[in-house]
Amino acid sequence: MAKLASDALVGEAELTPKPGLVDRRGSGAHTDMDLDMLHAAIESLHLPFVECATAAMELGMGADLRATLGEIGRAGEARMLEATGGVNTHRGALWALGLLCAGAALAGDAVTNAARLARTADPAVTPAQSPSHGELARRRYRVGGAVGQAQNGFPAVHRYALPMLSATRAEGGTEDTARVDALLALIAHVDDTCVLHRDGWAGLRAIQSAASATLTAGGYRTPAGRIRFTELDDLCLRRRISPGGSADLLAVTLFLDELADRKSAECTP
Repeated sequence: MAKLASDALVGEAELTPKPGLVDRRGSGAHTDMDLDMLHAAIESLHLPFVECATAAMELGMGADLRATLGEIGRAGEARMLEATGGVNTHRGALWALGLLCAGAALAGDAVTNAARLARTADPAVTPAQSPSHGELARRRYRVGGAVGQAQNGFPAVHRYALPMLSATRAEGGTEDTARVDALLALIAHVDDTCVLHRDGWAGLRAIQSAASATLTAGGYRTPAGRIRFTELDDLCLRRRISPGGSADLLAVTLFLDELADRKSAECTP
């Protein structure tokens, strides 16, 4: 499971192009991170993912597991920040994929298990602790954010990203094109707290509209779609907004897609 999670993060990081996000072209709307930094952060998170799965196998579902996952997550975040020189590159991804690593290591459905764990309170978290930018945006704009997505079983991934991934593949698109379209589907529908933190509702609605227009034009596999994509990318750079929450959910999408493929292969006689 840990390798699956790390591979999903590498797949998201390497995917090019991505609007406003770090990719092989450059740093996007960011001034504090690049692709090498993302790879260093991902490498630092492999051990926490292993620990999440191991804890689930040892403790089983329940409050003790949730408390242990919280401890692993905080230690993992410290490892990530050490690897990046203090830059938060993957806090949301660590939360989502850590839960899924644990969920997949338990009996039953990985997403259902992850959602149940996400809804279980972490006893070490108190209101007095300093909230992240994402948490501040979640409270200010009254959106679900990364917490809501996990608690509800990653609805945006199941409703939009995975179907788009399959549809573009079925239409003959390359794997990278299918992944870009899946990311666009997430950007078009997710109330991304990274965008809200940087540019409020105006920025979010602008980027959602531009992503929707790209898909309506045929997605990244079509010439018209690529023109719209360029407009979306320019919008992100001009407004200095980066849909990091959608990027995290793309990593979740890739994780669940590969997990489903592996389960299907196991069931094939």
